[in-house]
Amino acid sequence: MRSSSRGRSRPGCLALPFALAARAFTPSRPDRVTDGATETVQVLRTAFGVAATAWLLYAYPLRESATDFAKDQAAQTFIGAGVLLIAAPVALGIFVAASRPPARSLYLRRLAGPAKGFLALFTSVLVLWGLLQDSAGARLAQQLGMWQIVFLPLALGAVLFAVPYGLTAVVLCVHYVFRAADVHEVLPALLSPVLVWALFAFQVADPSPVEAPAVVRMLFLFGPPVSVTALSLWELRRLRRRFGITVRRALRGGAGGP
Repeated sequence: MRSSSRGRSRPGCLALPFALAARAFTPSRPDRVTDGATETVQVLRTAFGVAATAWLLYAYPLRESATDFAKDQAAQTFIGAGVLLIAAPVALGIFVAASRPPARSLYLRRLAGPAKGFLALFTSVLVLWGLLQDSAGARLAQQLGMWQIVFLPLALGAVLFAVPYGLTAVVLCVHYVFRAADVHEVLPALLSPVLVWALFAFQVADPSPVEAPAVVRMLFLFGPPVSVTALSLWELRRLRRRFGITVRRALRGGAGGP
């Protein structure tokens, strides 16, 4: 029975890039403390944000085409991943360096989770860049001569895999803050506000894509970073009150977990 259930649970070819990305970027430490209430509120906040954005697009005209708007939203997600690529290693390094020796070695071992996420994202981006940048893949195929009949299907398969994998990886690495919870439970709540306020700085520099009243634009501009910051503070409070997990205790050797 176990073998048959495992066979049914294996992802198909079309779902394989998404399944592998989820495996690479979802925190997986077995003893990680999770709070169902916090996760539910995070999902509700995301759903509310999506619904509010849909209402905004329905209620007010766009200053640009729908395609350009979608590109801008995708660009913001990539910017968030780029911010994490810089901020997450710095924050993790500071956290590990500031912790006391009994816990420091444990946190160093737990860095394997975020490191896998960094490596997975870097590999997917490198493959796409190598195959698509300035038609590099096509030029390489021409240089291979008769072997291009083997290279082209492999290159096409790599692109078809890397595109959905890379897009899913970018979204999940932002959502899970590069698996920072694998190192310690307090880290996602500490890093999330840094990410959203960094995105806020980019949004302030760009004009609003929607022709809405100033009050509405300000609400949608400040709403995401303020709500994420408030949710992060609430998460830290619940970790402290329900599980006794605090930043100070983590740095002093309370490594998290039950």
